[in-house]
Amino acid sequence: MKALSLLGRCLLRWIGLACVLVIAAGAGSNKAGAGGVSETRTWSVDGVQREALIFRPTKTGSPGGIPVILAFHGHGGSMAQAARSFALQDVWPEALVIYPQGLKTPGLLTDPEGTRNGWQMTAGAQGDRDLALVDAILASVRQKPGIDAKRIYATGHSNGGGFTYLLWARRAGEFAAFAPVAAIPALGGFPTEPKPVLHLAGKADPLVKFAWQERTIQMVRKLNGCGSGEPWPGDASCTLYASAKSAPVVTWVHEGGHSYPAEAPGLIVRFFKEKQLP
Repeated sequence: MKALSLLGRCLLRWIGLACVLVIAAGAGSNKAGAGGVSETRTWSVDGVQREALIFRPTKTGSPGGIPVILAFHGHGGSMAQAARSFALQDVWPEALVIYPQGLKTPGLLTDPEGTRNGWQMTAGAQGDRDLALVDAILASVRQKPGIDAKRIYATGHSNGGGFTYLLWARRAGEFAAFAPVAAIPALGGFPTEPKPVLHLAGKADPLVKFAWQERTIQMVRKLNGCGSGEPWPGDASCTLYASAKSAPVVTWVHEGGHSYPAEAPGLIVRFFKEKQLP
């Protein structure tokens, strides 16, 4: 009888836990993934359901609270693909990492018909739907207890990196630093406020030409009041351009093409860890 009683209590506990999980699923689906449990969250933005894949911190103890990274996939990508290839949640388990999902978007370099998912590249394009999505995400993030509002960051690859530049241009005050990968800003989308940035570029990039990215880096260095370059302390493969405006530029130039490099997550997280809003 005691064994049956114990079994009964265990079953009740499991039933209770199942109920909690069902209730939690009403706010978004949960599943195991790289770096812990991921959760799909939705927001209604101008009548359109938008979503993002979120990885909650799996470690505690980050000084000042929980940092936040918004990471944007490239044109034709997805939030799930970005979570697998970027895997920032594995490199910075103390952070809240958010992978938003893009919508069908005409590409500037490919897919002019807009049959694949992507991001707006200029202010006003697609009704500013993606800027509005970021506004909605940030509003909800700031309501979470323990979030460090001084440590919110944005990164993205290709079209997602171009959108990262647009966030710098239009939402600079919301973010502590940016890290575009294989990307350039669109015409009319160049930032005007100095901010710390890490730019990663491939010399053999066949899509976003290295020469275009070089010009972007030069313009960013001028905006940020940077001097000559020197090896980034701790990683001589990167170049640090110190800034008179507290907005250093770090670049990592590799021999590869347009693909997201395996070294990117570690470099991005290291750079972000060094930066916060005043």
